Amino acid sequence: MVRTLLHLLSAIAVVSGLLAPAPAHAAPGVTLVADTLLDASALYFVSYDGVVNNNSFQQDAVLTYQGRQYATWYTASRNAVIARRATGGTRWEAVVLPHRLTADDSHNVISLGISLQDNTIHVALDTHNTRLFYLRSKPGLAIGAEPWTAASFGDVRRTLGGVELGAMTYPRFVVTPEGRLQFSYRTGGSGNGVTELAEYSGGTWRRLGAWTSATGSYTGPNGVVSTTRNLYLHGLTYDRSGRLHAAFTWREGNPGVLCHAGGLTNHDTGYVHSDDRGRTWRNGAGTVVGTTGGTPVSVTSPGLVVDPLDPNHGLMNQESQAVDSGGRPHVVISYVPGRFTQCVSNYAQQRAQYGRTFHVFRKADGSWSKVEVPVPPGHTQRTKIVLDRADNVYLVMPRGKIVTASRASGWTDWTTVFDRPSLRAFGEVNVDTSRVAADGVLSVQYQQTSSGTTPSPIRVADFRLGTT
Repeated sequence: MVRTLLHLLSAIAVVSGLLAPAPAHAAPGVTLVADTLLDASALYFVSYDGVVNNNSFQQDAVLTYQGRQYATWYTASRNAVIARRATGGTRWEAVVLPHRLTADDSHNVISLGISLQDNTIHVALDTHNTRLFYLRSKPGLAIGAEPWTAASFGDVRRTLGGVELGAMTYPRFVVTPEGRLQFSYRTGGSGNGVTELAEYSGGTWRRLGAWTSATGSYTGPNGVVSTTRNLYLHGLTYDRSGRLHAAFTWREGNPGVLCHAGGLTNHDTGYVHSDDRGRTWRNGAGTVVGTTGGTPVSVTSPGLVVDPLDPNHGLMNQESQAVDSGGRPHVVISYVPGRFTQCVSNYAQQRAQYGRTFHVFRKADGSWSKVEVPVPPGHTQRTKIVLDRADNVYLVMPRGKIVTASRASGWTDWTTVFDRPSLRAFGEVNVDTSRVAADGVLSVQYQQTSSGTTPSPIRVADFRLGTT
């Protein structure tokens, strides 16, 4: 009787507009389960619109392996630190590494990698068109076979384990399906640089070489030609079958391609993949478009562009990507749509006011789809994309706002599921995608907003992923 009455009241409420009808599918949601402190006074300064402890191109600043989670940052005294905890625990054990940040430059991030072959922890840091600073732990440290001390990490080196890389930027680690550790980096500079790979196996590093080109001719919409550029990665991601996915945008070296000097020369979203661990690169149709250490991928290579966009819309570089259980790439990009302006003239102001986020993904038939996320970022900074084990999408936007869409809807039912200004999160955050795969928890590393160079807390918030 009571159940019947409740059903009747619910039906009346729906008809009268007091309640919306139940959706045909469950929307993905999040539950904040913990928020732990890494450092009450982490290094804080803003350069290039970012902070050095949280940047989208860190791969990774926080990661999980064999029941332990690792995080890294710079302290107020500029020391590099790595900390660990048991997954699900709240007590972090920090180790101060023998290196202090050399420049107030938010490019000079710390990236972590773990070799599954010998359970070594690798740390690459503090570089922007300069030589690398690098540490490699003793074998077994990642599984607790060595003491958690600075001595277990050894000395700081200026080469990648004896391999000279020269001046470089954007260190990234990625693990192959068989457990080899790879290292991605850019040589050269903004608008005139190439992306390279190295590989760690058997305890030694080997430089594989460059796989992108800085040369070739690109003609802007105004007819001006640019002859140099660099490729900016949205990420490097292996899927379950062993395919390596790379989405990217180009940045031109000649600002003359712009309609206004206040814009940004990034253009087009491109995509390539590799089925031989980064040696050979193919476009979406499967055509070989480049080889590492040989003929590189270039702006004139066929079939690269999956979402065309001219350089007058403030397209962001190095945002984020993920790959679903079917091996299909998902990319988050952001720019100022043409309905607001066809000529960005004040990048920072117009990005914050008019910038919109888009979910770009490859469909089962090989074509690409793009959906505008109906939640503006309201910021110049970048968004991270994460997929759960059911292929639902979670966008962690600037300031830690989380917006989701379900696979069941075709990723169209975008909903804000977490928005807490009291976090005081500065712009970009870092996420632990490896923990999502391990236990369905999304860890978000964020630093709280400060002013000037006043140190501020850096924290890790843990969200249980699920349905609402």
